[in-house]
Amino acid sequence: MPKIIVALDGFSSCGKSTTAKLVARQLHYAYIDTGAMYRAVTLYFYNHHLSLTNPRDVEKALREIQITFRYQPETATNETYLNGLNVENEIRKMYISERVSEVSAVVEVRQAMVAQQQRMGRSKGVVLDGRDVGTVVFPEAELKIFMTADPLIRARRRQDELLAKGELVGLEEIMQNLQKRDYIDTHRTEGPLRQAEDALLLDNSFMTVDEQVEMVVRLADERIGRALRGSGPRGTSTEQAGT
Repeated sequence: MPKIIVALDGFSSCGKSTTAKLVARQLHYAYIDTGAMYRAVTLYFYNHHLSLTNPRDVEKALREIQITFRYQPETATNETYLNGLNVENEIRKMYISERVSEVSAVVEVRQAMVAQQQRMGRSKGVVLDGRDVGTVVFPEAELKIFMTADPLIRARRRQDELLAKGELVGLEEIMQNLQKRDYIDTHRTEGPLRQAEDALLLDNSFMTVDEQVEMVVRLADERIGRALRGSGPRGTSTEQAGT
């Protein structure tokens, strides 16, 4: 059975990671959380008091940073490790969210992370979510989904996620953070967030997680079938995943 690359890009707090993890599980594919990689880099810069504008600091950090993912059978999830330390919970906190877009906009950081991601997915059979997976990391991906949702719904989802981890953050603060991140993500020069021409648009404002996963898995099965037959074009940007 041929393997494909599934790329999910989109705005912050659209549920990309949740959907990607579950899709990977159903397809029996590896899951690569590219956003977690940038969050881990952000944590490293924060903990070591390094400057994003100092080329020596950036070069030193990227030489020393090692990011890996380990599957935890107890929770059936992948967890992020930074230089051998489990940082999965720490990188999801608000103070990292407030800084991650600025760190990920640094050209050298993006180039280093993209190179790692490309090595991880070289053999296919992977699901990745992020900002530039379908445009920069794997422009040849067989299935590309661009996810979006209403900004207020995204903010509420993020608030619920933080609350579940014991962080009480006001909705207005979260809205401002998302707006800032959206602007930086879409305006950076290296790997900006944008919908690839052949990506399918998925607005999940009023969809359940199960509905999203079912849709993406169905589309992936279609692409796998095309790969098996060795023919058939990918979707275009005029398509929507829900059609």
